[in-house]
Amino acid sequence: MSSSSDFAHNSPEKQADPDTSASSHHLNRLLTAGGHPNDRSQVPLPVVHRSFANPTPLGLISFAADIFLISVYGLHARGIQSPNVMIGMLVFFGGVCQFLAGIMEFVTGNTFGATVFSSYGAFNLSYALIYLPGSGIMAAYTDPSTGAVSPEFNRALAMYLWVWFIITVLYTVAAMRSTWVLFLDLVALDVCLLLLACGFMVNVPGLLTAGYSFGLVVCFLSFWAGCTGLWAGITPVKLPAFEMTSNV
Repeated sequence: MSSSSDFAHNSPEKQADPDTSASSHHLNRLLTAGGHPNDRSQVPLPVVHRSFANPTPLGLISFAADIFLISVYGLHARGIQSPNVMIGMLVFFGGVCQFLAGIMEFVTGNTFGATVFSSYGAFNLSYALIYLPGSGIMAAYTDPSTGAVSPEFNRALAMYLWVWFIITVLYTVAAMRSTWVLFLDLVALDVCLLLLACGFMVNVPGLLTAGYSFGLVVCFLSFWAGCTGLWAGITPVKLPAFEMTSNV
């Protein structure tokens, strides 16, 4: 038999106390989904729920921007022969930002993103180092009396690109159950690196032109994949990523 105290505890009046309900609702509005204060002091900016942000757009967009620079300088757009102006971009946006994106992917538990972004961050840093005068890398292949670059430099650069081609093939296999945009992006990067490695190894300008042209395809697909995540939920523009439904 229920006691009077049990009846009072379970009574509808106690459970549906309007003051308690209103107070609870008010407190919930003061917190975001991440459990932080719902700060709306920056009126022009959208309200951000402070849980873990998605680092993938940063990694993809920074990669796309740097591949664009490498490609257009490789194609000698507007007659540009010296690519040294891209060093700062490769170091800070391509290197530092991608490495940070990789670390954030580690935190969110995404092994693929953590590995890929950290790796290509290192690629951008190491590629920039080749053309950084203080590194002495170009100086080692340059005749100090004439300023001519030794043919050995192209062969050494080919070996460097062969390593990154092998790494990218491994990442392409790992992306076979992600999205078609990302998968085709890595396939295009495979072709780009393969053409460039062969072009530098056998010194065929046509292969180099084809390789740098494929770099622009990589740039487009990387921007597409990055904007898919960046624009989702905050803009009316929604880009499809075309998820792969393979059960393999």
